[in-house]
Amino acid sequence: MRVDQYQNQYQSIFAPQLFAGKTIVVTGGGSGIGRCTAHELASLGANVVLIGRNEDKLKSVCKEIPTASYQVCDIRSEELVRAVITRIVAKHGRIDGLVNNAGGQYISSLASTSLKGWEAVVSSNLTGGFLMARECFVQSMQAHGGAVVNIVADMWGSMPNMGHSGAARAGMVSFTETAAAEWACQGVRVNAVAPGYIASSGMDHYPPEAGEMLRAMAKTVPLGRFGNEAETSAAIVFLLSPAASFISGSVLRVDGARPQTRMGWAMQAPSAAALTRDAVKPYAGFHLAKMPKVFS
Repeated sequence: MRVDQYQNQYQSIFAPQLFAGKTIVVTGGGSGIGRCTAHELASLGANVVLIGRNEDKLKSVCKEIPTASYQVCDIRSEELVRAVITRIVAKHGRIDGLVNNAGGQYISSLASTSLKGWEAVVSSNLTGGFLMARECFVQSMQAHGGAVVNIVADMWGSMPNMGHSGAARAGMVSFTETAAAEWACQGVRVNAVAPGYIASSGMDHYPPEAGEMLRAMAKTVPLGRFGNEAETSAAIVFLLSPAASFISGSVLRVDGARPQTRMGWAMQAPSAAALTRDAVKPYAGFHLAKMPKVFS
Protein backbone atom coordinates (compact mmCIF):
# COMPACT_ATOMS: atom_id res chain seq x y z
CA MET A 1 0.00 0.00 0.00
CA ARG A 2 1.37 3.41 -0.94
CA VAL A 3 1.36 6.13 1.71
CA ASP A 4 -0.84 8.40 -0.42
CA GLN A 5 -3.38 5.60 -0.81
CA TYR A 6 -3.48 5.10 2.95
CA GLN A 7 -3.97 8.79 3.66
CA ASN A 8 -7.09 8.89 1.47
CA GLN A 9 -8.90 6.21 3.47
CA TYR A 10 -9.44 7.79 6.89
CA GLN A 11 -12.22 10.36 6.50
CA SER A 12 -10.85 13.04 8.82
CA ILE A 13 -12.58 16.42 8.97
CA PHE A 14 -9.23 18.12 9.59
CA ALA A 15 -7.00 19.70 6.96
CA PRO A 16 -4.67 17.37 5.04
CA GLN A 17 -1.07 17.40 6.29
CA LEU A 18 -2.13 19.21 9.47
CA PHE A 19 0.60 17.38 11.41
CA ALA A 20 3.18 17.02 8.65
CA GLY A 21 6.65 16.66 10.18
CA LYS A 22 5.25 16.27 13.71
CA THR A 23 6.02 13.27 15.92
CA ILE A 24 3.13 12.16 18.09
CA VAL A 25 3.24 9.32 20.61
CA VAL A 26 0.07 7.31 21.21
CA THR A 27 -0.02 4.94 24.18
CA GLY A 28 -2.39 2.00 24.06
CA GLY A 29 -2.09 2.25 20.29
CA GLY A 30 -2.68 -1.42 19.59
CA SER A 31 -6.47 -1.36 19.78
CA GLY A 32 -9.62 0.66 20.34
CA ILE A 33 -9.48 4.44 20.60
CA GLY A 34 -5.66 4.46 20.47
CA ARG A 35 -5.60 2.54 17.18
CA CYS A 36 -8.23 4.80 15.65
CA THR A 37 -6.43 7.96 16.78
CA ALA A 38 -3.16 6.65 15.36
CA HIS A 39 -4.85 6.14 12.00
CA GLU A 40 -6.28 9.65 11.95
CA LEU A 41 -3.03 11.32 13.02
CA ALA A 42 -1.05 9.36 10.42
CA SER A 43 -3.58 10.27 7.73
CA LEU A 44 -2.87 13.91 8.60
CA GLY A 45 0.86 13.49 8.08
CA ALA A 46 2.12 12.79 11.61
CA ASN A 47 4.98 10.47 12.44
CA VAL A 48 3.03 8.27 14.84
CA VAL A 49 4.82 6.16 17.45
CA LEU A 50 2.65 3.50 19.06
CA ILE A 51 3.30 2.41 22.64
CA GLY A 52 1.91 -0.74 24.23
CA ARG A 53 2.71 -4.00 26.01
CA ASN A 54 1.43 -6.38 23.34
CA GLU A 55 3.90 -6.44 20.46
CA ASP A 56 1.62 -8.49 18.21
CA LYS A 57 -1.10 -5.84 18.42
CA LEU A 58 1.39 -3.05 17.75
CA LYS A 59 2.80 -4.89 14.73
CA SER A 60 -0.71 -5.41 13.40
CA VAL A 61 -1.52 -1.70 13.57
CA CYS A 62 1.80 -0.80 11.97
CA LYS A 63 0.88 -3.06 9.04
CA GLU A 64 -2.29 -0.99 8.69
CA ILE A 65 -0.35 2.28 8.95
CA PRO A 66 2.77 2.14 6.74
CA THR A 67 4.20 5.35 8.22
CA ALA A 68 3.89 4.35 11.90
CA SER A 69 6.46 2.78 14.21
CA TYR A 70 6.15 1.23 17.65
CA GLN A 71 7.91 0.71 20.96
CA VAL A 72 6.99 -2.07 23.39
CA CYS A 73 6.71 -0.62 26.89
CA ASP A 74 4.92 -1.17 30.17
CA ILE A 75 4.12 2.45 31.02
CA ARG A 76 3.96 1.57 34.72
CA SER A 77 7.75 1.16 34.76
CA GLU A 78 9.69 4.39 35.24
CA GLU A 79 12.87 2.84 33.87
CA LEU A 80 11.19 1.51 30.72
CA VAL A 81 9.31 4.74 30.04
CA ARG A 82 12.44 6.82 30.38
CA ALA A 83 14.35 4.52 28.00
CA VAL A 84 11.57 4.45 25.39
CA ILE A 85 11.21 8.24 25.30
CA THR A 86 14.99 8.53 24.96
CA ARG A 87 14.89 6.23 21.91
CA ILE A 88 12.02 8.14 20.31
CA VAL A 89 13.75 11.50 20.77
CA ALA A 90 17.00 10.06 19.41
CA LYS A 91 15.22 8.83 16.27
CA HIS A 92 12.85 11.74 15.58
CA GLY A 93 14.65 14.65 17.23
CA ARG A 94 11.67 15.73 19.34
CA ILE A 95 8.18 14.78 20.46
CA ASP A 96 5.46 17.23 19.46
CA GLY A 97 2.44 15.47 20.92
CA LEU A 98 1.48 12.77 23.40
CA VAL A 99 -1.84 10.95 23.55
CA ASN A 100 -1.98 9.30 26.98
CA ASN A 101 -4.55 6.68 26.06
CA ALA A 102 -3.28 3.45 27.68
CA GLY A 103 -5.30 2.14 30.59
CA GLY A 104 -8.01 -0.25 31.58
CA GLN A 105 -10.32 -1.44 34.32
CA TYR A 106 -12.54 -4.32 35.30
CA ILE A 107 -15.96 -4.65 36.91
CA SER A 108 -15.71 -4.85 40.70
CA SER A 109 -17.44 -3.26 43.67
CA LEU A 110 -15.21 -1.40 46.10
CA ALA A 111 -15.82 -4.00 48.81
CA SER A 112 -14.61 -6.83 46.58
CA THR A 113 -11.64 -4.98 45.04
CA SER A 114 -8.29 -6.32 46.23
CA LEU A 115 -5.28 -4.12 46.91
CA LYS A 116 -3.51 -5.75 43.97
CA GLY A 117 -6.42 -4.99 41.65
CA TRP A 118 -6.72 -1.42 42.91
CA GLU A 119 -3.02 -0.73 42.44
CA ALA A 120 -2.98 -2.31 38.98
CA VAL A 121 -5.76 -0.03 37.73
CA VAL A 122 -4.35 3.11 39.36
CA SER A 123 -0.88 2.32 37.97
CA SER A 124 -2.22 1.90 34.44
CA ASN A 125 -4.63 4.84 34.40
CA LEU A 126 -2.78 7.41 36.50
CA THR A 127 0.84 6.60 37.32
CA GLY A 128 1.68 5.41 33.81
CA GLY A 129 0.18 8.53 32.26
CA PHE A 130 2.15 10.73 34.64
CA LEU A 131 5.41 8.94 33.78
CA MET A 132 4.81 9.26 30.03
CA ALA A 133 3.91 12.94 30.24
CA ARG A 134 6.79 13.78 32.56
CA GLU A 135 9.39 12.10 30.37
CA CYS A 136 8.02 13.67 27.18
CA PHE A 137 8.23 17.04 28.91
CA VAL A 138 11.68 16.59 30.46
CA GLN A 139 13.30 15.01 27.42
CA SER A 140 11.70 17.09 24.66
CA MET A 141 8.76 19.41 25.25
CA GLN A 142 10.56 21.48 27.87
CA ALA A 143 12.89 22.65 25.10
CA HIS A 144 10.56 22.57 22.08
CA GLY A 145 6.99 22.91 23.37
CA GLY A 146 4.20 20.47 22.59
CA ALA A 147 0.71 19.24 23.44
CA VAL A 148 -0.45 16.45 25.73
CA VAL A 149 -3.92 14.91 25.67
CA ASN A 150 -4.80 12.60 28.57
CA ILE A 151 -7.69 10.18 28.11
CA VAL A 152 -9.92 9.92 31.17
CA ALA A 153 -13.55 8.72 31.42
CA ASP A 154 -17.13 9.58 32.29
CA MET A 155 -16.50 9.51 36.04
CA TRP A 156 -18.42 12.68 36.89
CA GLY A 157 -20.27 12.03 40.13
CA SER A 158 -19.12 8.44 40.57
CA MET A 159 -18.21 5.15 38.88
CA PRO A 160 -20.05 2.40 40.77
CA ASN A 161 -18.45 -1.03 40.23
CA MET A 162 -15.39 0.67 38.79
CA GLY A 163 -14.30 2.81 41.72
CA HIS A 164 -10.63 2.03 41.10
CA SER A 165 -10.87 3.53 37.62
CA GLY A 166 -12.94 6.49 38.76
CA ALA A 167 -10.36 7.43 41.38
CA ALA A 168 -7.51 7.11 38.89
CA ARG A 169 -9.30 9.11 36.19
CA ALA A 170 -10.22 11.87 38.62
CA GLY A 171 -6.55 11.97 39.61
CA MET A 172 -5.59 12.30 35.96
CA VAL A 173 -7.92 15.28 35.58
CA SER A 174 -6.17 16.99 38.51
CA PHE A 175 -2.79 16.09 37.01
CA THR A 176 -3.92 17.59 33.70
CA GLU A 177 -4.84 20.87 35.38
CA THR A 178 -1.59 21.05 37.36
CA ALA A 179 0.65 20.16 34.42
CA ALA A 180 -1.13 22.79 32.31
CA ALA A 181 -0.23 25.42 34.90
CA GLU A 182 3.35 24.29 35.52
CA TRP A 183 4.35 23.64 31.90
CA ALA A 184 2.68 26.58 30.17
CA CYS A 185 5.79 28.72 30.54
CA GLN A 186 7.64 26.23 28.32
CA GLY A 187 5.02 26.39 25.56
CA VAL A 188 3.31 23.12 26.50
CA ARG A 189 -0.46 22.63 26.55
CA VAL A 190 -2.07 19.82 28.58
CA ASN A 191 -5.71 18.81 28.18
CA ALA A 192 -7.90 15.76 28.61
CA VAL A 193 -10.65 14.00 26.68
CA ALA A 194 -13.34 12.17 28.65
CA PRO A 195 -15.09 9.53 26.52
CA GLY A 196 -18.50 8.38 27.67
CA TYR A 197 -20.10 5.19 26.36
CA ILE A 198 -17.96 4.48 23.30
CA ALA A 199 -18.51 1.36 21.18
CA SER A 200 -14.95 0.09 20.87
CA SER A 201 -13.05 -3.18 21.06
CA GLY A 202 -12.49 -2.65 24.79
CA MET A 203 -16.05 -3.78 25.40
CA ASP A 204 -15.14 -7.24 24.13
CA HIS A 205 -12.97 -7.76 27.23
CA TYR A 206 -15.88 -7.65 29.66
CA PRO A 207 -17.40 -10.99 30.79
CA PRO A 208 -20.41 -12.34 28.84
CA GLU A 209 -22.74 -11.71 31.77
CA ALA A 210 -22.10 -7.96 31.35
CA GLY A 211 -23.57 -8.03 27.85
CA GLU A 212 -27.14 -7.15 28.84
CA MET A 213 -25.94 -4.21 30.91
CA LEU A 214 -23.72 -2.93 28.10
CA ARG A 215 -26.49 -3.13 25.54
CA ALA A 216 -28.84 -1.18 27.81
CA MET A 217 -26.43 1.67 28.53
CA ALA A 218 -27.39 3.69 25.44
CA LYS A 219 -30.86 4.18 26.94
CA THR A 220 -29.30 6.43 29.59
CA VAL A 221 -27.66 8.75 27.02
CA PRO A 222 -29.74 11.83 26.01
CA LEU A 223 -28.46 11.53 22.43
CA GLY A 224 -29.76 7.97 22.44
CA ARG A 225 -26.74 6.01 21.26
CA PHE A 226 -23.17 4.97 21.88
CA GLY A 227 -20.36 7.11 20.57
CA ASN A 228 -17.70 5.68 18.30
CA GLU A 229 -13.92 5.71 18.16
CA ALA A 230 -13.75 8.32 15.39
CA GLU A 231 -15.82 10.78 17.42
CA THR A 232 -13.35 10.41 20.29
CA SER A 233 -10.34 10.67 18.01
CA ALA A 234 -11.67 13.90 16.49
CA ALA A 235 -11.71 15.50 19.95
CA ILE A 236 -8.15 14.35 20.60
CA VAL A 237 -6.91 15.64 17.25
CA PHE A 238 -8.59 19.00 17.84
CA LEU A 239 -6.80 19.44 21.18
CA LEU A 240 -3.48 18.56 19.58
CA SER A 241 -4.06 21.00 16.72
CA PRO A 242 -3.27 24.72 16.39
CA ALA A 243 -7.02 25.42 16.64
CA ALA A 244 -6.69 24.68 20.37
CA SER A 245 -3.66 26.92 20.88
CA PHE A 246 -5.32 28.82 23.75
CA ILE A 247 -6.92 25.77 25.38
CA SER A 248 -5.03 24.18 28.26
CA GLY A 249 -6.05 22.57 31.53
CA SER A 250 -9.46 21.65 30.10
CA VAL A 251 -11.45 18.43 29.80
CA LEU A 252 -13.41 17.87 26.61
CA ARG A 253 -16.28 15.45 27.19
CA VAL A 254 -17.38 13.12 24.39
CA ASP A 255 -20.43 11.54 26.00
CA GLY A 256 -23.73 12.59 24.40
CA ALA A 257 -24.67 14.52 27.58
CA ARG A 258 -24.67 11.28 29.61
CA PRO A 259 -23.63 12.96 32.93
CA GLN A 260 -26.64 15.29 32.71
CA THR A 261 -29.22 12.52 33.27
CA ARG A 262 -30.89 12.92 36.66
CA MET A 263 -33.31 11.03 38.86
CA GLY A 264 -36.73 12.66 38.66
CA TRP A 265 -36.23 13.87 35.09
CA ALA A 266 -37.98 11.82 32.44
CA MET A 267 -35.43 11.66 29.65
CA GLN A 268 -36.98 11.49 26.19
CA ALA A 269 -35.37 9.12 23.71
CA PRO A 270 -34.53 10.81 20.39
CA SER A 271 -36.90 10.06 17.54
CA ALA A 272 -35.67 8.14 14.50
CA ALA A 273 -35.79 11.39 12.53
CA ALA A 274 -33.75 13.24 15.16
CA LEU A 275 -30.99 10.65 15.03
CA THR A 276 -30.47 11.33 11.31
CA ARG A 277 -29.94 15.07 11.70
CA ASP A 278 -26.49 16.31 10.77
CA ALA A 279 -25.69 17.78 14.18
CA VAL A 280 -25.97 14.45 16.01
CA LYS A 281 -25.70 11.57 13.54
CA PRO A 282 -22.64 9.34 14.05
CA TYR A 283 -19.40 10.52 12.50
CA ALA A 284 -18.05 7.44 10.74
CA GLY A 285 -14.54 8.58 9.89
CA PHE A 286 -12.63 5.41 10.74
CA HIS A 287 -12.57 3.12 7.72
CA LEU A 288 -11.58 0.04 9.77
CA ALA A 289 -14.12 0.46 12.58
CA LYS A 290 -15.98 -2.66 13.72
CA MET A 291 -18.92 -2.93 16.07
CA PRO A 292 -18.03 -4.71 19.35
CA LYS A 293 -19.15 -8.35 19.42
CA VAL A 294 -21.49 -7.66 22.35
CA PHE A 295 -23.80 -5.76 19.98
CA SER A 296 -23.84 -8.35 17.20
